[in-house]
Amino acid sequence: MATITVRNLDEAVYEQLKCDAKANHRSLEAEVRARLERPRLSRSEMLDRLSAVRIPTGPDYEGSVALIRSIRDEE
Repeated sequence: MATITVRNLDEAVYEQLKCDAKANHRSLEAEVRARLERPRLSRSEMLDRLSAVRIPTGPDYEGSVALIRSIRDEE
């Protein structure tokens, strides 16, 4: 197995890694290893996922206004 050393890591990044490791019940080393081994999405896969959760907008979209009105009308 290979070993790496990361120098000059930003303190905020280090603290976030420690916090995430604790939340995931892992050592700091295991947390870093898990992140490095996690599969990455391609650009097209990422865009597909983002478009699936995109909030519709435009001149015909009423959004929360219509929802609030319908709730208010039910009362």
